Amino acid sequence: MTWEEWCAHDAVGLAQRVKKGEVSAAELAAQAVEGIRKLNPTLDAVVQVFDDAVADPAVDGTNLDGVFGGAPFLMKDLGPTVKGRLQEFGSKLMQGNRPTEDAFLTSKIRNAGLNIIGRTTTPEFGVCSSSENDLHVTRNPWNTDYTTCGSSAGTAAMVGAGVLPLSHGTDGGGSIRIPAGCNGTLGLKVSRGVYSLAPNLSDLTGLVSIQGCLSSTVRDTAAFVDNCRGGAPGEFMPFWSPEEPYSELIKRDPGRLRIAMSHEWGDYRAVPHFVAELERVGRFLESLGHHVEWALPEVDFRAAFQAQTQCYIGNFAQVIAGHMERLGLDQPPRDLLEPIDIKIWEEGRDISYSERYQMQKVFNTTSRAFGRFFEDWDIILTPVVALPTPKVGESQNLTTSTNPSVLDWFDINWRNFAFTPLGNLCSMPGISMPLARQESGLPLGIQAQTRMANDGLLLQLAAQIERAIDGKWNGGQRPEWHVTNK
Repeated sequence: MTWEEWCAHDAVGLAQRVKKGEVSAAELAAQAVEGIRKLNPTLDAVVQVFDDAVADPAVDGTNLDGVFGGAPFLMKDLGPTVKGRLQEFGSKLMQGNRPTEDAFLTSKIRNAGLNIIGRTTTPEFGVCSSSENDLHVTRNPWNTDYTTCGSSAGTAAMVGAGVLPLSHGTDGGGSIRIPAGCNGTLGLKVSRGVYSLAPNLSDLTGLVSIQGCLSSTVRDTAAFVDNCRGGAPGEFMPFWSPEEPYSELIKRDPGRLRIAMSHEWGDYRAVPHFVAELERVGRFLESLGHHVEWALPEVDFRAAFQAQTQCYIGNFAQVIAGHMERLGLDQPPRDLLEPIDIKIWEEGRDISYSERYQMQKVFNTTSRAFGRFFEDWDIILTPVVALPTPKVGESQNLTTSTNPSVLDWFDINWRNFAFTPLGNLCSMPGISMPLARQESGLPLGIQAQTRMANDGLLLQLAAQIERAIDGKWNGGQRPEWHVTNK
């Protein structure tokens, strides 16, 4: 099919053409690879293509009768393991790492019919906001002078550039929503109790880490959640399901919603242009019948971000320590790990239970405060980021930074990425929608968040918006680097 025809389909639509016999799954995979080969030399978003899965979509057990039967799909090079495939976490330290089994979520993805044809770039261990290091420099398809943000960097670039309509991402503090917002795609972070982290983690041990996808349509995101949700044996918490599949729920508009808008969370606030764009989107939502006004939860944001920082330092330090232990290393090799990641290991390897307990107390009070807020409000709306997307090479947000203070490094990141991480802390679902524009011309995602387990409401609202704009996210514009124009 032509690239215009390709981009007129989401992943569900591609699968429907396979079911009708109009195209084969192998032909879909081959066309996706053609798109990768057209754009990847410039965008540097795909680490590896799995040639055998392109030639034979059933080679790894993909269920070609699933809802996505035969649609090509890329996995972020971090998160669920893929049996027999390299998973290197964007790190020199992990080169050659090859898992021996599929993660539970990988098996769900395959059963849904998605053909995993390759892996996409991520910063080292997903710690920072851009995939820029000696291995890869991933560029924004809207303007290659700019980063994609991250950490689901390569996935955002490929979906944003129209190469695939749907691919995998992870979100430990905004890593689905932020790159979705900067590359013009949809990005949903779900609540806890939706996607399993088995066998290596759980919603208790992972705490802030969430799996998911970036997509071009609400329908694809809804179908992905419907078909990939569910717990593995031995989960630490109940896994929940909605009364109605999201694929059906999104066909109806939500009722009149009470929507709060905010552009400042404690010490962190959005630049004036982003505030103006948020106000414009708020007026658009009013035109859809919703009540919109400025409101802010009564949260001690400074304490919350301090606890969040401690959580990240402790969690990432243990991730790095675990990889070092498997490799038989006592000290981090400075030629194989990036400077900030070494500082995180040094700062966090010996965090005590007492320190974690104090951190968890703040998590509890923060979550309760948001819970009270959502008794009066259905949704809180913010820009997905507070500051403009950095250009490639601006190192202050990167783990290649030489900043001597890891605490200062995190504060620099929070100033830009203020509006997403507390959603991970409190298990608030959030969705970034490509409804606004930065002064540079790059997309600006507008994020809607709601109370835990109310994920369906976000998808309903996004679907209502999608219908109102006739499916034309990003104002109907396409990036400079797109499969239809390169």
